[in-house]
Amino acid sequence: MEYRRLGASGLLVPALSFGAGTFGGRGELFSAWGDTDAEQARHMVDISLEAGVTMFDTADVYSEGASEEVLGAAIKGRRDQLLLSTKAGLPTGPGPYDAGSGRARLISAVEGSLRRLGTDYIDLFQLHAFDAHTPVEEVLAALDDLVRAGKIRYLGASNFAGWQLMKSLAAADRNGVTRYIAHQVYYSLVGRDYEWELMPLGQDQGVGAVVWSPLGWGRLTGKIRRGQPLPDGSRLHQTAQAGPPVDDEILYNVVDVLDELAEETGKTVPQIALNWLLSRPTVSTVIVGARNEEQLRQNLGAVGWQLTADQIARLDKASATTQPYPYYPYYRLADFARLNPPAV
Repeated sequence: MEYRRLGASGLLVPALSFGAGTFGGRGELFSAWGDTDAEQARHMVDISLEAGVTMFDTADVYSEGASEEVLGAAIKGRRDQLLLSTKAGLPTGPGPYDAGSGRARLISAVEGSLRRLGTDYIDLFQLHAFDAHTPVEEVLAALDDLVRAGKIRYLGASNFAGWQLMKSLAAADRNGVTRYIAHQVYYSLVGRDYEWELMPLGQDQGVGAVVWSPLGWGRLTGKIRRGQPLPDGSRLHQTAQAGPPVDDEILYNVVDVLDELAEETGKTVPQIALNWLLSRPTVSTVIVGARNEEQLRQNLGAVGWQLTADQIARLDKASATTQPYPYYPYYRLADFARLNPPAV
């Protein structure tokens, strides 16, 4: 396993992390992801640690807290061998204090996660969403207090817009409090929006990407192809509307190239899709999930080898889309200059 710095920090994380969204099986959405119990989870943790996957990611909203509970049971007795990453900020109930990132909410959320995980500290704590109703100074001060109390070691954000992340980083620097070193983001061959603004921001500010849904919400598993119905058992039957939108034509174009590369490399479609992500700037770790041992072991095969420059270029071309304003004029100018060099 390769280990990378998480942003501009001293925290080393594995190139692949394990996502515990399949643990617990509570609720309509998460039960469709998986229903791994504590015994099965221990086996998955065993396999992950043996392969060098030392970071495990969850959230308080996953399976109504059951994901954290199952993960906590699965790591019991070996807390010092791994990193725990969790998130809070999304609604966990109907009450007025069940959402957001105010001081009281953050303190109670962290205490709840510590209890469910069976630990006294969280290695990476991320805000699951930006809270526009709470001043960023209050949010950052509360998080800094939790860091100073030893309950959190590193901070991150998740699903922030560029201005939200930059505003938070600037406020942290201005007030001398702990800043975010990680941004948990959606990024895949069929969802490259991260590249337009958030990737340059991460490069400039030393914020590492923790990638979620690297297989495009299950679309890059090798089971979905042009002109074929969704396979039986695909979670897309139940959860497609909850995930990021994907243009069908781009999906099929990407899968066509992935199939070609699978023939050339002897690797599987998901292994190639994951390997492509690991070559991208700012990517510190890619979260892989698995409902069973077979899926986990296949995902682990995404490391230890590299695509060639030509293979990466073919994937880049198949997955390319027009950049949104205000980025596309500059990309087009750069392409024009590249294709029309000045005469000597």
